[in-house]
Amino acid sequence: MANILLVGCGDVGLGLAHALIELGHQLTIIKRSPLAGIKATVIEQDISQSFSLNGFVPDYVFIILSPSASTAEAYQQVFVEGVKNVAQALQGHTPKRVFFVSSTSVYGQDAGQWVDEQSTTEPTQFNGQILRQAEDLCWQTWPHSTVLRCGGIYGAGRLRLVNWVQSGREVKQNAWTNRVHAADVVGILLFLLECTEQQRALDKVYLAVDDCPVLQEDVLDWLAQQLNLPPVPKVAAAPSNKRLSNQRIKSLGYVFKYPSFKEGYGVMLAES
Repeated sequence: MANILLVGCGDVGLGLAHALIELGHQLTIIKRSPLAGIKATVIEQDISQSFSLNGFVPDYVFIILSPSASTAEAYQQVFVEGVKNVAQALQGHTPKRVFFVSSTSVYGQDAGQWVDEQSTTEPTQFNGQILRQAEDLCWQTWPHSTVLRCGGIYGAGRLRLVNWVQSGREVKQNAWTNRVHAADVVGILLFLLECTEQQRALDKVYLAVDDCPVLQEDVLDWLAQQLNLPPVPKVAAAPSNKRLSNQRIKSLGYVFKYPSFKEGYGVMLAES
């Protein structure tokens, strides 16, 4: 079993942590707030500040960060300075592979185009721009890095769209959305680790989105139907956002637990 460093431990990171521990890996977690009741070494640390691993030498590193605010400064601190501080803490040690969780916001396409891992990344918003900097920093620091660009993550406790439907707020038509269940983000990361341990070749980047790019209005109307609520009001608009392909990760062999929003939200609604 491997020694693994997990940097960041929100709901996706915590799900990954429990799965790694169950598989028998030795885990050290860096988290800015306390974390109890887990069979791992926990270092309570703000990743934007330098820190020490106290001699821990990981075989693999997972970096799953989230900013404290939706500002350029917060993104810069957690993603760019955070990656630099991880590199400093490793002090020249090169893990077998570093996995960095990024976002599909690094793509600037905004007219309904199909996008995959080979598409150009020209983000127009600060979040995508800073995440691209962090991706490049990972590849420069650790050439054996794999970046996972996630679409909109949903799952237990993430009720933004349910609240939207319940509020009756209007939606712009022709706006494409791409999402992935938190369980599949964890599943893909475990799958990529397994591939690495099997010495299978990995690409530098994979998209984590389900099989079903879909118009936002269709998701909201489906949710409204499930909740016995009226359809949300529509506002006419030109096509926007993009459609993301998950063929690269599927061709590697990953099988999605929730291939579309209907399976994922269906489970969520049944449990609520």
